[in-house]
Amino acid sequence: MPERIAVFGGVYNNYLALEAALKDVRSRGADAVYCLGDLGAFGPHPGRVFPLLFEHGVRCIQGNYDNSIGNDLADCQCGYTDPRDNYFARISYQYTFERTNPDNRAWLGQLPDKLRLSLGCYRLLLCHGSPRRTNEFLWESTTSTHFLEHLAESYQADVILGTHTGIKWHRRLSGDRHFINVGVLGRPENDGRTSVWYTLLHAHPDLQVDFIPVAYDHERLAAEMRREGLPEEFVETVLTGWWTTCLEVLPAKERRRGKY
Repeated sequence: MPERIAVFGGVYNNYLALEAALKDVRSRGADAVYCLGDLGAFGPHPGRVFPLLFEHGVRCIQGNYDNSIGNDLADCQCGYTDPRDNYFARISYQYTFERTNPDNRAWLGQLPDKLRLSLGCYRLLLCHGSPRRTNEFLWESTTSTHFLEHLAESYQADVILGTHTGIKWHRRLSGDRHFINVGVLGRPENDGRTSVWYTLLHAHPDLQVDFIPVAYDHERLAAEMRREGLPEEFVETVLTGWWTTCLEVLPAKERRRGKY
């Protein structure tokens, strides 16, 4: 039974950040590594992500992107309502779908949407958006503690781990229970920094949650994105750390932290 695990979400085709994160995970002696889904979107070269996951034994669950690609769906099921957000979502989904080979599509299609495991004395539930819906956005500023307590009780979990929003956060609940958004590796989190994030969890015996920044060759990634014809708005985010797309889904408090 592991005592120290690494968890990340939203690789978004960023194989350079994934490679850097896995190297950092090894240096910290994690017993196991988990990915909470959305392997594709945003970045270049989808096929370069899979060998890294397989080589390092990363256990994955299915995000909305993975479900869509694995089942040949027409869109990413990202949960956006704004026309501009959906415009860019269609571009990244089409790019990723066309460049994901049949074997990898089949693998994505069979991934579980949730995973349970024990970390010390804690019962962990790993999901993508929330336990009740894969593409549910749980933002720190708009998600009540009461609702998180309800999820923990309903799904019989001491710790719920999710992603999907692209911005990490952690809230302690009653009875030494926790909700943790583990962050994403695929793009910076709208804070003006180019680093991305994963989460390291310990249970010795109390739960310790550490958000770990990952520096990677973001300039190389940006150059590859340009060569692949991906939108300049995506490239700008990688180079500056500020979101230029997916802005309308942000609650007011999270949007005020950004530049746009």
